[in-house]
Amino acid sequence: MPVPVQFLPEPLPTNPLTTAHEWLELARSRRDQPNPNAMVVASVSQSGQPSARVVLCKEIAPEPGYIGFYTNYDSRKGHEIEADSRVAIVMHWDHLYRQVRIEGRVVRAPAAESDAYFRTRPWQRRVGAWASAQSQPVASRAELETAVEETAKRFGVPVPGPEDTPAPAGLGDNIPRPPHWGGYHVYAEAVELWIEGESRIHDRARWLRSLTPSAERHAPPTALGPWSVTRLQP
Repeated sequence: MPVPVQFLPEPLPTNPLTTAHEWLELARSRRDQPNPNAMVVASVSQSGQPSARVVLCKEIAPEPGYIGFYTNYDSRKGHEIEADSRVAIVMHWDHLYRQVRIEGRVVRAPAAESDAYFRTRPWQRRVGAWASAQSQPVASRAELETAVEETAKRFGVPVPGPEDTPAPAGLGDNIPRPPHWGGYHVYAEAVELWIEGESRIHDRARWLRSLTPSAERHAPPTALGPWSVTRLQP
């Protein structure tokens, strides 16, 4: 069933990520699309070339205010994030008539957090994380499949097949997280919430706050300013 349009309240919420989290959980519960946690992450190269890709949002933490996702640190986005920590994110749910836009700065998630999440992944994906040199050239599909086979042999598991295939309990538990794979936290500096309106008279508001980066590259910000908010015309 369609979701009745409910515009942003007056006064506007103090913390926009609380609302974003509620929207994400609603999208997950409704199951109107295969990956309700899909989001676009845009980064920029050292030469100023922007690039964007779809990843899966694993967490929206209203406090202290970050969005979490996982990837290969040696991928193109990983290298771009290392060179320039600024990114932009978009999450859009057609069935909910809602969109979230976020701009912020990225730090790596704590290693223990990445380890814990990696252990929850199906063993087939753990093999894939080791076998793939993400974003790097490969001569052929056959070469990639050979890398997967060799990785499976290294860890004493079958060559990965469909993830819904029954497997012995504990299979793949000996596959640790690769050092080149893990989580990122995007600390939000700007958040825009958008709700579709009739006749394209949408409901929009933008929140801003200041971040004080840590001197350590992948440490969380040392200070987070309060949110300020402004309604925007559609």
